[in-house]
Amino acid sequence: MIRVLVVDDQALIRQAVVQILEHADGVEVVGQATDGQDGVQAAVDLVPDVVVMDIRMPRMDGIAATAAMCARAELGGTKVLILTTFEEDEYIVAALRAGASGFIGKGAEPEAIVAAVVAVAAGDALLSPAATRSLITRYVLPRPAIADRLPAEVPAQLRHLTDREREVLLLVARGLSNQEIADSLHISPHTAKTHVNRVMSKVYAHDRAQLVILAYESGLLAPGAG
Repeated sequence: MIRVLVVDDQALIRQAVVQILEHADGVEVVGQATDGQDGVQAAVDLVPDVVVMDIRMPRMDGIAATAAMCARAELGGTKVLILTTFEEDEYIVAALRAGASGFIGKGAEPEAIVAAVVAVAAGDALLSPAATRSLITRYVLPRPAIADRLPAEVPAQLRHLTDREREVLLLVARGLSNQEIADSLHISPHTAKTHVNRVMSKVYAHDRAQLVILAYESGLLAPGAG
C-alpha cells in the first residue's frame, strides 16, 4: 500500500486529488495539508511514501517544503511529486534541485495522477523524461545539446565514477529507462538498475531526477548546437 500525503492550499484541487487517489487500488491517502509548513510537519508525523506537493502556497511554498523534507533523515524514503500547472514551468528545475522526484500537471487525467504516484513510489522518478529534459534545457542551459558519447575530459564532479557509471549517468540524463539502458549497453535490466543505484549512491542523489540535474550542471551534457 502506497501511503500518500497531499499538500495544496486550493481546497478544490486538494480534494479532487484526494478523491482520485482514494479510489485507486494500492494507494492510501494518510493526510492533507494546506501549505508547505504544515506539509513538512505532516510528513514528519506521518512519514508517507509519496507527498503530492503544490508549488505556490502561503507561508512556505512547495520548493522550500520539498527541500525541508528531503533534508530530514527520517524522510529518506519519502518521495515528492510536484503538482504543477503549465504556467509554473520555471519552478520545476528549482523543485528538482530541492529534491523532488518528478512532476505532474494539475490538468492530468485521474489515471495519469495515480500512475505518477505509483511510479514515484517505485523509484521511477522521471515520469516524463522528454518533458523533464525539455524544462531543464530551457532553464539550466541556454542552448544545450545531448552528447552521443562521453566527453574526452571527465567533469570534476564525476571523477569518482567509473567509465561505465558515467555512461549510465549519461543515458539516464537522456531519459532512458532501465530497460532501454540495458538494451543500449547489452546488459541485463537488473545490472542496469544496479548501475543506476550505485551512481545515485556515489553522488548522493535522491533519485533519477537529481541525476539529470547533475549531468547538466557538471557539463556531462554540454551546451552546443542542437
